[in-house]
Amino acid sequence: MPHRPKLVAFDLDGTLAVTKQRMSADMGELLSQLLKKMSVAVMSGAGFPQFERQFFPAFPADADFTNLYLFPDNAAQCFVYRNGAWKPQYDNAFTSTEKEHILKALDEALKETGLYEVPVRVWGERIEDRGAEIVFSGLGQEAPPEEKRCWDPDHVKKRALRDALAKRLPEFSEGANGSTSVDITRKGITKAYGIRRLAELSGIAIAEMLYVGDALDEGGNDAVVKETGVQTRAVFGPEETAGLINTFLA
Repeated sequence: MPHRPKLVAFDLDGTLAVTKQRMSADMGELLSQLLKKMSVAVMSGAGFPQFERQFFPAFPADADFTNLYLFPDNAAQCFVYRNGAWKPQYDNAFTSTEKEHILKALDEALKETGLYEVPVRVWGERIEDRGAEIVFSGLGQEAPPEEKRCWDPDHVKKRALRDALAKRLPEFSEGANGSTSVDITRKGITKAYGIRRLAELSGIAIAEMLYVGDALDEGGNDAVVKETGVQTRAVFGPEETAGLINTFLA
């Protein structure tokens, strides 16, 4: 390790948990122990409701979340645990007028790129309003990983949709971050933005942090954090992440 951090920020899917699958109880226990030693952050494209389904159930009943920072919607929001409840620290939610504008542009972009027609089989909603982020998923939010890999193996579909949206929504940010998804947030809202806000909220310098993710290569949805100068560590799934956490607990 290049340094022993005071705070570790993790990606969720592919890093702490198998994509869209509930995090294991073993990982929940490891994170619970790590929280006793240092601050921890989790940054994900997932909305807060997905954290409630995928992340929280893995923790032991006595887990202390005081040192935990959650950044749903690609850091468009931040939550901390205070007085027995999760409290928003900031929320870059869209207004109703902005949502209407975005959804109209998305409808047009789907038609332009040939993605408007619903596939024979989908798993969950294809368009999800997360408050601070609107996400299109080609096969639905809950599609199995193997189905997602087959739908757009060369990423041509999602990149075409992202580009069609960028023409129509230059005032917002569009990211082709998931395997089948394109997300829309306010301009400048990325995990790099989350890292900078995390430094403000925690009082811990970026130089004293470590970011851990499975997509840090160029074009990956974690790569943007590198622009902040944060130290990074690439992992290839939850097992490798667990091994890294154990080195901090030793």
